[in-house]
This record gives sequence, structure tokens and C-alpha cells, in this order.
Amino acid sequence: MRREPPTLPHPSLERRPPASFGWLDARLLHQGWLELLGPEAVAVQSLLAIAADHHGASFYRRETMALRLSMQREALDGSLERLQELGLLAHRPWQPGMIDGVWQLLPLPAQRP
Repeated sequence: MRREPPTLPHPSLERRPPASFGWLDARLLHQGWLELLGPEAVAVQSLLAIAADHHGASFYRRETMALRLSMQREALDGSLERLQELGLLAHRPWQPGMIDGVWQLLPLPAQRP
């Protein structure tokens, strides 16, 4: 039996996605990734997803990310490391030895660790 969707509180204000794209996979919610990541890593991933181009690449400096998220630099670095360890984010520095560079959102692995 199919149910009708619930009535929105403000139907005239229904959000409609713009013609652009989004990089956040619903499996982040439904497969428990949010709990695994924790709030700071979720915030970092969300920022990178909002800033990403059509390749999933973002070019924000760590300092800028920390500022935009009102996050201590140590917490930001830990979150970036966590996202990379879980295979959700890749990084290529601008030059060897540099900490800033290209951040690439990666597809969710088939199974959550």
C-alpha cells in the first residue's frame, strides 16, 4: 500500500535543487557514516562538498577551512586525516612538502568499515 507524502508546513517555500549538482551521498546518513565520522569531520566534508567543482575537487587552504568552520586547526587536521583514512577524501599538495593543495571527494566505499 502506497502512502501519500506528508503535507509540507510551507508548500510555497519548498526547496528545489538548482541546476547544479551535489556531492553528498544519502548513504552517509543511511549507512551510519555520520556517526562513524563525528560532527567535525562531517562539517569538513560538507564544506568541501559545497565548494567542490564538477570533479569533486576543492582548493581551500586548511587555514581558510578552519576559519569558515570556526574550528581549531588541530581539529580540522584530525578531521581531514580521518576522512582520508576512511577513503572518503584524497589530497594532492601543490608541491612536495606543502600542506595545502587539491582535495578530492571520493565515492563512498561499498561497505562501511
